[in-house]
Amino acid sequence: MNITAIYPGTFDPVTNGHLDLIHRASKLYHQVVVAVASSQGKNPLFSLAERVEMIKLEVDTFNNVEVVGFNTLLVECAKTHHASVIIRGLRAVSDFEYEFQLAGMNRRLSPEIETVFLTPAEQYEFISSSMIREIAKFKGDVSSFVPDTVKQCLINKFATE
Repeated sequence: MNITAIYPGTFDPVTNGHLDLIHRASKLYHQVVVAVASSQGKNPLFSLAERVEMIKLEVDTFNNVEVVGFNTLLVECAKTHHASVIIRGLRAVSDFEYEFQLAGMNRRLSPEIETVFLTPAEQYEFISSSMIREIAKFKGDVSSFVPDTVKQCLINKFATE
């Protein structure tokens, strides 16, 4: 079956945990659309264009992964890209309640789209973009949590503040 999955997120910035899920999803599905949410309400550190570009640089070797930005309801973005599966990452039990609510709402809005939960590899379970931003802001070493290109983007971003 040629199933397209969509993996949404703010990705501010993309982490090794996100990339782990993208890599594993690319083996499970014919096509994976990484959908970068504009998330203006979250006041992201990086612009939508910067976040899209960072991810594109990291997934350019995957022939079945596409990266897009969006500022609509997720189910509308999924329909636009003919995705029938939404990929969501679960790092810990604390993520479950929120993700469960999102999955229920998305199912109510678009019953034909299924949500599938993936857990990251053990070494990435504790990584979150907000933690990475905080560490980078105070000049901490984020090199084991993000790719080198993302680390450099963080260094450059905080050097101008």
